[in-house]
Amino acid sequence: MYSYEDRIQAVELYIKLGKRVRPTIRQLGYPTKNALKGWYREYEQRRDLPLGYAGRSPKYSQTQKEVALEHYLNHDRCIAATLRALGYPGRGTLTAWIREALPESRKAAVGSVARRRYPETLKQAGVMELCTRQEGAQAVAERLGVCRPTLYNWKNQLLGREAPASMKRHNHSPPTPERAELQRQLESLQRDIRQLQLERDLLKKANELLKKGLGVDLHLLTNREKTLLIDALKELYALPELLAKLDLARSSYFYHRARVMVADKYLDARRAMADIFENNHRCYGYRRLQASLTRQHVTISEKVVQRLMKQESLVVAKPKRRRYASYLGEISPAPENIINRDFQAAAPNEKWLTDITQFQIPAGKVYLSPIIDCFDGMVVSWAIGTSPDAELVNTMLDAAIETVAETTDRACGPLRSWWPLPLARLAIKNERREPHSLDVSQSLLT
Repeated sequence: MYSYEDRIQAVELYIKLGKRVRPTIRQLGYPTKNALKGWYREYEQRRDLPLGYAGRSPKYSQTQKEVALEHYLNHDRCIAATLRALGYPGRGTLTAWIREALPESRKAAVGSVARRRYPETLKQAGVMELCTRQEGAQAVAERLGVCRPTLYNWKNQLLGREAPASMKRHNHSPPTPERAELQRQLESLQRDIRQLQLERDLLKKANELLKKGLGVDLHLLTNREKTLLIDALKELYALPELLAKLDLARSSYFYHRARVMVADKYLDARRAMADIFENNHRCYGYRRLQASLTRQHVTISEKVVQRLMKQESLVVAKPKRRRYASYLGEISPAPENIINRDFQAAAPNEKWLTDITQFQIPAGKVYLSPIIDCFDGMVVSWAIGTSPDAELVNTMLDAAIETVAETTDRACGPLRSWWPLPLARLAIKNERREPHSLDVSQSLLT
Protein backbone atom coordinates (compact mmCIF):
# COMPACT_ATOMS: atom_id res chain seq x y z
CA MET A 1 0.00 0.00 0.00
CA TYR A 2 1.56 3.27 -1.15
CA SER A 3 0.66 6.70 0.22
CA TYR A 4 -0.64 9.58 -1.81
CA GLU A 5 2.76 11.31 -1.75
CA ASP A 6 4.55 8.17 -3.01
CA ARG A 7 2.11 7.71 -5.89
CA ILE A 8 2.12 11.35 -7.00
CA GLN A 9 5.94 11.42 -6.83
CA ALA A 10 6.12 8.31 -9.02
CA VAL A 11 3.72 9.79 -11.61
CA GLU A 12 5.58 13.12 -11.76
CA LEU A 13 8.93 11.37 -12.20
CA TYR A 14 7.41 9.11 -14.87
CA ILE A 15 6.27 12.18 -16.85
CA LYS A 16 9.60 13.94 -16.31
CA LEU A 17 11.58 10.98 -17.68
CA GLY A 18 9.52 10.89 -20.88
CA LYS A 19 7.11 8.13 -19.78
CA ARG A 20 9.85 5.54 -19.49
CA VAL A 21 8.94 2.82 -17.05
CA ARG A 22 12.28 1.20 -16.29
CA PRO A 23 14.23 4.36 -15.41
CA THR A 24 11.38 5.48 -13.15
CA ILE A 25 11.25 2.18 -11.24
CA ARG A 26 15.06 2.00 -11.11
CA GLN A 27 15.30 5.46 -9.55
CA LEU A 28 12.45 5.07 -7.05
CA GLY A 29 12.69 1.37 -6.31
CA TYR A 30 8.91 1.01 -6.63
CA PRO A 31 6.22 0.22 -7.90
CA THR A 32 5.58 -2.44 -10.54
CA LYS A 33 5.17 -1.58 -14.20
CA ASN A 34 1.40 -2.18 -14.30
CA ALA A 35 0.84 -0.17 -11.10
CA LEU A 36 2.79 2.79 -12.46
CA LYS A 37 0.86 2.79 -15.73
CA GLY A 38 -2.42 2.51 -13.84
CA TRP A 39 -1.53 5.49 -11.67
CA TYR A 40 -0.63 7.52 -14.77
CA ARG A 41 -3.91 6.67 -16.55
CA GLU A 42 -5.87 7.69 -13.44
CA TYR A 43 -3.84 10.91 -13.20
CA GLU A 44 -4.55 11.74 -16.85
CA GLN A 45 -8.31 11.26 -16.40
CA ARG A 46 -8.71 13.17 -13.13
CA ARG A 47 -5.58 15.37 -13.20
CA ASP A 48 -4.99 14.06 -9.69
CA LEU A 49 -4.84 10.85 -7.68
CA PRO A 50 -7.28 9.78 -4.95
CA LEU A 51 -6.10 10.17 -1.37
CA GLY A 52 -6.81 6.56 -0.56
CA TYR A 53 -7.80 3.34 -2.28
CA ALA A 54 -11.50 2.64 -2.61
CA GLY A 55 -12.70 -0.25 -0.51
CA ARG A 56 -13.87 -3.47 -2.09
CA SER A 57 -17.63 -3.71 -2.65
CA PRO A 58 -19.34 -6.25 -0.38
CA LYS A 59 -19.78 -9.70 -1.85
CA TYR A 60 -23.28 -10.22 -0.45
CA SER A 61 -26.09 -7.68 -0.37
CA GLN A 62 -28.07 -6.64 2.69
CA THR A 63 -31.08 -8.62 1.45
CA GLN A 64 -29.03 -11.82 1.26
CA LYS A 65 -27.72 -11.17 4.73
CA GLU A 66 -31.24 -10.75 6.15
CA VAL A 67 -32.49 -13.91 4.41
CA ALA A 68 -29.60 -15.93 5.87
CA LEU A 69 -30.23 -14.65 9.40
CA GLU A 70 -33.97 -15.33 9.13
CA HIS A 71 -33.38 -18.90 7.96
CA TYR A 72 -30.90 -19.43 10.79
CA LEU A 73 -33.40 -18.25 13.42
CA ASN A 74 -36.35 -20.21 11.98
CA HIS A 75 -34.49 -23.53 11.59
CA ASP A 76 -33.26 -24.36 15.06
CA ARG A 77 -30.32 -21.96 14.76
CA CYS A 78 -28.34 -24.51 12.79
CA ILE A 79 -25.52 -23.00 10.75
CA ALA A 80 -24.98 -26.17 8.66
CA ALA A 81 -28.67 -26.33 7.69
CA THR A 82 -28.63 -22.69 6.62
CA LEU A 83 -25.50 -23.20 4.50
CA ARG A 84 -26.98 -26.28 2.79
CA ALA A 85 -30.32 -24.60 2.14
CA LEU A 86 -29.04 -21.28 0.79
CA GLY A 87 -25.68 -22.28 -0.64
CA TYR A 88 -24.04 -19.16 0.79
CA PRO A 89 -22.11 -17.67 2.58
CA GLY A 90 -19.15 -19.41 4.20
CA ARG A 91 -19.31 -20.62 7.78
CA GLY A 92 -17.08 -17.80 9.02
CA THR A 93 -19.09 -15.10 7.25
CA LEU A 94 -22.40 -16.44 8.57
CA THR A 95 -20.96 -16.65 12.09
CA ALA A 96 -19.84 -13.01 11.85
CA TRP A 97 -23.32 -11.98 10.71
CA ILE A 98 -24.92 -13.86 13.64
CA ARG A 99 -22.59 -12.28 16.19
CA GLU A 100 -23.24 -8.85 14.72
CA ALA A 101 -27.03 -9.26 14.76
CA LEU A 102 -27.19 -11.25 18.01
CA PRO A 103 -24.50 -9.95 20.36
CA GLU A 104 -25.84 -12.12 23.18
CA SER A 105 -24.81 -15.24 21.24
CA ARG A 106 -21.16 -14.42 22.03
CA LYS A 107 -21.67 -14.43 25.78
CA ALA A 108 -20.38 -17.52 27.48
CA ALA A 109 -23.12 -19.58 29.08
CA VAL A 110 -22.70 -20.27 32.80
CA GLY A 111 -24.49 -23.29 34.13
CA SER A 112 -27.11 -25.13 32.13
CA VAL A 113 -28.49 -23.67 28.91
CA ALA A 114 -32.16 -24.11 28.22
CA ARG A 115 -32.75 -26.12 25.08
CA ARG A 116 -35.70 -25.92 22.81
CA ARG A 117 -38.33 -28.45 23.71
CA TYR A 118 -40.10 -30.45 21.03
CA PRO A 119 -43.35 -32.37 21.67
CA GLU A 120 -43.13 -36.14 21.78
CA THR A 121 -45.70 -36.49 19.03
CA LEU A 122 -43.47 -34.47 16.70
CA LYS A 123 -40.47 -36.65 17.55
CA GLN A 124 -42.41 -39.88 16.95
CA ALA A 125 -43.79 -38.63 13.64
CA GLY A 126 -40.32 -37.57 12.50
CA VAL A 127 -38.75 -40.92 13.47
CA MET A 128 -41.58 -42.81 11.72
CA GLU A 129 -41.07 -40.87 8.50
CA LEU A 130 -37.32 -41.34 8.77
CA CYS A 131 -37.61 -45.11 9.15
CA THR A 132 -40.23 -45.66 6.49
CA ARG A 133 -38.08 -43.46 4.23
CA GLN A 134 -40.64 -42.26 1.72
CA GLU A 135 -38.29 -39.32 1.08
CA GLY A 136 -34.82 -38.25 2.10
CA ALA A 137 -33.83 -37.46 5.68
CA GLN A 138 -32.98 -33.88 4.72
CA ALA A 139 -36.44 -33.33 3.24
CA VAL A 140 -38.09 -34.77 6.37
CA ALA A 141 -35.98 -32.52 8.64
CA GLU A 142 -36.78 -29.39 6.63
CA ARG A 143 -40.51 -30.13 6.69
CA LEU A 144 -40.44 -30.55 10.47
CA GLY A 145 -38.35 -27.38 10.92
CA VAL A 146 -35.29 -29.06 12.44
CA CYS A 147 -31.86 -29.96 11.22
CA ARG A 148 -30.84 -33.42 10.06
CA PRO A 149 -28.65 -34.27 13.11
CA THR A 150 -31.59 -33.46 15.41
CA LEU A 151 -33.77 -35.92 13.51
CA TYR A 152 -31.19 -38.69 13.98
CA ASN A 153 -30.86 -37.81 17.68
CA TRP A 154 -34.62 -38.39 18.05
CA LYS A 155 -34.20 -41.78 16.40
CA ASN A 156 -31.40 -42.71 18.78
CA GLN A 157 -33.47 -41.63 21.80
CA LEU A 158 -36.61 -43.58 20.81
CA LEU A 159 -35.18 -46.66 19.05
CA GLY A 160 -31.56 -46.78 20.11
CA ARG A 161 -28.37 -46.56 18.10
CA GLU A 162 -28.56 -50.19 16.96
CA ALA A 163 -31.85 -49.70 15.10
CA PRO A 164 -31.41 -49.02 11.36
CA ALA A 165 -32.39 -45.60 10.05
CA SER A 166 -34.55 -47.18 7.35
CA MET A 167 -37.11 -49.98 7.73
CA LYS A 168 -37.14 -50.82 4.04
CA ARG A 169 -36.34 -54.37 3.04
CA HIS A 170 -32.91 -54.78 1.57
CA ASN A 171 -31.79 -57.64 -0.54
CA HIS A 172 -28.46 -58.62 1.00
CA SER A 173 -28.05 -61.79 -1.06
CA PRO A 174 -24.85 -61.70 -3.10
CA PRO A 175 -25.40 -61.24 -6.84
CA THR A 176 -24.77 -64.20 -9.12
CA PRO A 177 -21.75 -64.05 -11.48
CA GLU A 178 -24.03 -63.97 -14.53
CA ARG A 179 -26.00 -61.03 -13.14
CA ALA A 180 -22.80 -59.17 -12.28
CA GLU A 181 -21.42 -59.76 -15.78
CA LEU A 182 -24.65 -58.52 -17.37
CA GLN A 183 -24.57 -55.47 -15.13
CA ARG A 184 -20.99 -54.70 -16.24
CA GLN A 185 -21.94 -55.11 -19.88
CA LEU A 186 -24.94 -52.81 -19.41
CA GLU A 187 -22.78 -50.13 -17.82
CA SER A 188 -20.21 -50.46 -20.61
CA LEU A 189 -22.90 -50.10 -23.29
CA GLN A 190 -24.34 -47.07 -21.53
CA ARG A 191 -20.90 -45.43 -21.45
CA ASP A 192 -20.39 -46.17 -25.15
CA ILE A 193 -23.77 -44.71 -26.03
CA ARG A 194 -22.97 -41.62 -24.00
CA GLN A 195 -19.65 -41.16 -25.80
CA LEU A 196 -21.27 -41.62 -29.23
CA GLN A 197 -23.97 -39.09 -28.40
CA LEU A 198 -21.32 -36.63 -27.23
CA GLU A 199 -19.27 -37.10 -30.41
CA ARG A 200 -22.36 -36.68 -32.60
CA ASP A 201 -23.36 -33.46 -30.83
CA LEU A 202 -19.81 -32.10 -31.14
CA LEU A 203 -19.74 -32.80 -34.89
CA LYS A 204 -23.16 -31.17 -35.37
CA LYS A 205 -22.09 -28.07 -33.45
CA ALA A 206 -18.83 -27.92 -35.41
CA ASN A 207 -20.88 -27.97 -38.61
CA GLU A 208 -23.27 -25.26 -37.37
CA LEU A 209 -20.86 -22.88 -35.63
CA LEU A 210 -17.52 -23.44 -37.37
CA LYS A 211 -18.85 -24.47 -40.83
CA LYS A 212 -16.82 -27.68 -40.68
CA GLY A 213 -17.80 -30.91 -42.38
CA LEU A 214 -19.39 -33.74 -40.43
CA GLY A 215 -16.24 -35.81 -40.96
CA VAL A 216 -13.85 -33.30 -39.36
CA ASP A 217 -11.28 -34.58 -36.88
CA LEU A 218 -12.11 -32.89 -33.55
CA HIS A 219 -8.51 -33.12 -32.33
CA LEU A 220 -7.30 -30.98 -35.28
CA LEU A 221 -9.43 -27.99 -34.25
CA THR A 222 -7.76 -24.99 -32.65
CA ASN A 223 -8.16 -24.35 -28.92
CA ARG A 224 -10.36 -21.34 -29.67
CA GLU A 225 -12.71 -23.48 -31.79
CA LYS A 226 -12.81 -26.16 -29.10
CA THR A 227 -13.73 -23.49 -26.55
CA LEU A 228 -16.68 -22.39 -28.71
CA LEU A 229 -17.92 -26.00 -28.93
CA ILE A 230 -17.65 -26.48 -25.16
CA ASP A 231 -19.60 -23.27 -24.48
CA ALA A 232 -22.35 -24.45 -26.82
CA LEU A 233 -22.70 -27.89 -25.14
CA LYS A 234 -21.81 -27.25 -21.50
CA GLU A 235 -25.51 -27.18 -20.53
CA LEU A 236 -25.96 -30.77 -21.78
CA TYR A 237 -22.65 -32.34 -20.73
CA ALA A 238 -20.26 -31.88 -17.83
CA LEU A 239 -17.19 -29.73 -18.40
CA PRO A 240 -14.62 -32.50 -17.55
CA GLU A 241 -16.34 -34.80 -20.04
CA LEU A 242 -16.15 -32.24 -22.85
CA LEU A 243 -12.53 -31.36 -22.05
CA ALA A 244 -11.49 -35.02 -22.12
CA LYS A 245 -13.28 -35.66 -25.42
CA LEU A 246 -11.69 -32.66 -27.14
CA ASP A 247 -8.28 -33.20 -25.49
CA LEU A 248 -8.23 -29.62 -24.16
CA ALA A 249 -6.62 -28.51 -20.92
CA ARG A 250 -8.86 -26.82 -18.37
CA SER A 251 -6.57 -23.78 -18.16
CA SER A 252 -6.57 -23.40 -21.95
CA TYR A 253 -10.37 -23.48 -21.99
CA PHE A 254 -10.72 -20.69 -19.43
CA TYR A 255 -7.95 -18.67 -21.12
CA HIS A 256 -9.65 -18.72 -24.54
CA ARG A 257 -13.06 -18.16 -22.95
CA ALA A 258 -11.75 -14.98 -21.34
CA ARG A 259 -10.20 -13.89 -24.65
CA VAL A 260 -13.53 -14.38 -26.46
CA MET A 261 -15.34 -12.21 -23.92
CA VAL A 262 -12.81 -9.37 -24.27
CA ALA A 263 -13.70 -6.73 -26.87
CA ASP A 264 -11.75 -6.93 -30.14
CA LYS A 265 -9.12 -4.18 -30.10
CA TYR A 266 -8.64 -4.49 -33.87
CA LEU A 267 -12.30 -3.90 -34.74
CA ASP A 268 -11.67 -0.50 -36.38
CA ALA A 269 -8.64 -1.88 -38.23
CA ARG A 270 -10.71 -4.80 -39.56
CA ARG A 271 -13.36 -2.46 -40.95
CA ALA A 272 -10.77 -0.14 -42.50
CA MET A 273 -8.97 -3.10 -44.11
CA ALA A 274 -12.20 -4.46 -45.57
CA ASP A 275 -13.10 -1.04 -47.05
CA ILE A 276 -9.63 -0.57 -48.56
CA PHE A 277 -9.63 -4.10 -49.98
CA GLU A 278 -13.06 -3.71 -51.62
CA ASN A 279 -12.41 -0.19 -52.95
CA ASN A 280 -9.24 -1.38 -54.71
CA HIS A 281 -10.87 -4.25 -56.62
CA ARG A 282 -9.74 -6.91 -54.10
CA CYS A 283 -6.17 -6.85 -55.40
CA TYR A 284 -4.21 -5.38 -52.45
CA GLY A 285 -1.80 -7.57 -50.53
CA TYR A 286 -0.75 -7.14 -46.92
CA ARG A 287 2.03 -4.64 -47.75
CA ARG A 288 -0.27 -2.26 -49.61
CA LEU A 289 -2.94 -2.68 -46.96
CA GLN A 290 -0.48 -1.76 -44.22
CA ALA A 291 0.68 1.28 -46.19
CA SER A 292 -2.94 2.41 -46.70
CA LEU A 293 -3.68 1.94 -43.00
CA THR A 294 -0.60 3.97 -42.08
CA ARG A 295 -1.85 6.82 -44.26
CA GLN A 296 -5.11 6.65 -42.28
CA HIS A 297 -3.10 6.87 -39.01
CA VAL A 298 -3.74 3.22 -38.10
CA THR A 299 -0.39 1.70 -37.08
CA ILE A 300 -0.19 -2.09 -36.90
CA SER A 301 2.54 -4.53 -37.90
CA GLU A 302 2.66 -6.60 -41.07
CA LYS A 303 2.11 -9.84 -39.18
CA VAL A 304 -1.06 -8.45 -37.60
CA VAL A 305 -2.26 -7.36 -41.05
CA GLN A 306 -1.63 -10.86 -42.40
CA ARG A 307 -3.50 -12.45 -39.50
CA LEU A 308 -6.46 -10.11 -39.82
CA MET A 309 -6.62 -10.68 -43.59
CA LYS A 310 -6.72 -14.42 -42.98
CA GLN A 311 -9.48 -14.09 -40.40
CA GLU A 312 -11.55 -11.76 -42.61
CA SER A 313 -10.96 -13.91 -45.76
CA LEU A 314 -9.36 -11.02 -47.67
CA VAL A 315 -7.64 -13.20 -50.27
CA VAL A 316 -6.37 -11.84 -53.58
CA ALA A 317 -7.61 -13.92 -56.52
CA LYS A 318 -4.72 -15.41 -58.48
CA PRO A 319 -5.11 -16.63 -62.09
CA LYS A 320 -4.45 -20.31 -62.40
CA ARG A 321 -1.52 -21.10 -64.64
CA ARG A 322 -2.01 -23.79 -67.22
CA ARG A 323 0.28 -26.63 -66.28
CA TYR A 324 2.26 -28.56 -68.84
CA ALA A 325 0.79 -31.94 -69.75
CA SER A 326 2.58 -34.50 -71.87
CA TYR A 327 -0.61 -36.37 -72.75
CA LEU A 328 -0.92 -36.54 -76.56
CA GLY A 329 -4.49 -37.72 -76.77
CA GLU A 330 -5.87 -40.99 -78.02
CA ILE A 331 -3.44 -42.85 -80.27
CA SER A 332 -4.77 -45.31 -82.86
CA PRO A 333 -3.25 -48.80 -83.07
CA ALA A 334 0.10 -48.88 -84.90
CA PRO A 335 -0.04 -50.40 -88.39
CA GLU A 336 1.95 -53.48 -89.28
CA ASN A 337 5.60 -52.79 -90.06
CA ILE A 338 5.86 -54.08 -93.60
CA ILE A 339 9.05 -52.17 -94.53
CA ASN A 340 11.01 -53.45 -91.51
CA ARG A 341 13.72 -50.78 -92.14
CA ASP A 342 14.41 -51.99 -95.70
CA PHE A 343 14.54 -48.68 -97.63
CA GLN A 344 15.82 -50.12 -100.93
CA ALA A 345 13.43 -50.40 -103.91
CA ALA A 346 13.98 -52.29 -107.17
CA ALA A 347 11.48 -50.18 -109.18
CA PRO A 348 9.92 -46.71 -109.05
CA ASN A 349 6.83 -46.13 -106.90
CA GLU A 350 7.40 -49.33 -104.95
CA LYS A 351 8.32 -47.68 -101.61
CA TRP A 352 7.62 -44.12 -100.51
CA LEU A 353 8.94 -42.28 -97.46
CA THR A 354 7.43 -39.20 -95.78
CA ASP A 355 7.96 -36.95 -92.80
CA ILE A 356 6.97 -33.48 -91.54
CA THR A 357 9.66 -30.81 -91.11
CA GLN A 358 9.26 -27.51 -89.25
CA PHE A 359 10.77 -24.20 -90.45
CA GLN A 360 10.97 -20.89 -88.59
CA ILE A 361 10.45 -17.85 -90.86
CA PRO A 362 9.80 -14.17 -89.97
CA ALA A 363 6.07 -14.70 -90.51
CA GLY A 364 6.00 -17.66 -88.09
CA LYS A 365 6.27 -21.44 -88.21
CA VAL A 366 5.55 -23.45 -91.36
CA TYR A 367 5.48 -27.21 -91.85
CA LEU A 368 6.70 -29.11 -94.93
CA SER A 369 5.42 -32.63 -95.66
CA PRO A 370 7.11 -34.33 -98.70
CA ILE A 371 6.99 -37.85 -100.20
CA ILE A 372 10.30 -39.32 -101.44
CA ASP A 373 10.62 -42.40 -103.63
CA CYS A 374 13.09 -45.00 -102.28
CA PHE A 375 14.07 -46.04 -105.81
CA ASP A 376 15.91 -42.86 -106.83
CA GLY A 377 15.28 -40.37 -103.93
CA MET A 378 13.10 -38.09 -106.03
CA VAL A 379 10.31 -36.02 -104.45
CA VAL A 380 6.98 -37.37 -105.66
CA SER A 381 4.84 -34.59 -104.08
CA TRP A 382 4.87 -32.16 -101.19
CA ALA A 383 2.55 -29.91 -99.19
CA ILE A 384 3.20 -26.93 -96.95
CA GLY A 385 0.98 -25.48 -94.20
CA THR A 386 0.90 -23.70 -90.87
CA SER A 387 -0.33 -26.72 -88.84
CA PRO A 388 1.03 -30.29 -88.77
CA ASP A 389 -2.42 -31.87 -89.03
CA ALA A 390 -4.05 -34.66 -91.06
CA GLU A 391 -5.22 -32.21 -93.74
CA LEU A 392 -1.60 -31.38 -94.60
CA VAL A 393 -0.69 -35.08 -94.99
CA ASN A 394 -3.84 -35.97 -96.96
CA THR A 395 -3.23 -33.09 -99.39
CA MET A 396 0.30 -34.36 -100.00
CA LEU A 397 -0.94 -37.94 -100.50
CA ASP A 398 -3.66 -36.94 -102.96
CA ALA A 399 -1.14 -34.93 -104.99
CA ALA A 400 1.24 -37.93 -105.04
CA ILE A 401 -1.48 -40.29 -106.30
CA GLU A 402 -2.48 -37.85 -109.04
CA THR A 403 1.16 -37.39 -110.08
CA VAL A 404 1.75 -41.13 -110.32
CA ALA A 405 -1.51 -41.70 -112.26
CA GLU A 406 -0.71 -38.97 -114.80
CA THR A 407 2.87 -40.23 -115.30
CA THR A 408 1.69 -43.79 -115.80
CA ASP A 409 -0.98 -42.81 -118.31
CA ARG A 410 1.51 -40.86 -120.48
CA ALA A 411 4.69 -42.86 -120.39
CA CYS A 412 4.44 -46.03 -118.35
CA GLY A 413 1.36 -47.78 -119.57
CA PRO A 414 2.83 -51.31 -119.17
CA LEU A 415 3.77 -50.50 -115.56
CA ARG A 416 0.11 -50.16 -114.61
CA SER A 417 0.13 -53.90 -113.85
CA TRP A 418 2.65 -53.67 -110.95
CA TRP A 419 2.30 -50.25 -109.22
CA PRO A 420 -1.41 -50.13 -108.24
CA LEU A 421 -1.08 -52.89 -105.61
CA PRO A 422 1.34 -51.10 -103.20
CA LEU A 423 -0.40 -47.80 -103.92
CA ALA A 424 -3.79 -49.27 -103.04
CA ARG A 425 -2.29 -50.76 -99.89
CA LEU A 426 -0.94 -47.30 -99.04
CA ALA A 427 -4.34 -45.70 -99.55
CA ILE A 428 -6.09 -48.33 -97.41
CA LYS A 429 -3.69 -47.89 -94.53
CA ASN A 430 -4.17 -44.08 -94.49
CA GLU A 431 -7.83 -43.43 -95.14
CA ARG A 432 -8.31 -39.86 -93.93
CA ARG A 433 -6.92 -40.24 -90.44
CA GLU A 434 -8.39 -38.06 -87.64
CA PRO A 435 -6.52 -34.81 -86.83
CA HIS A 436 -5.59 -35.99 -83.36
CA SER A 437 -3.37 -38.76 -84.77
CA LEU A 438 -0.12 -37.29 -86.09
CA ASP A 439 1.77 -40.58 -86.56
CA VAL A 440 1.68 -40.07 -90.34
CA SER A 441 5.19 -41.02 -91.30
CA GLN A 442 4.98 -44.45 -89.70
CA SER A 443 1.64 -45.19 -91.35
CA LEU A 444 2.83 -44.11 -94.81
CA LEU A 445 5.80 -46.48 -94.57
CA THR A 446 3.37 -49.34 -95.03
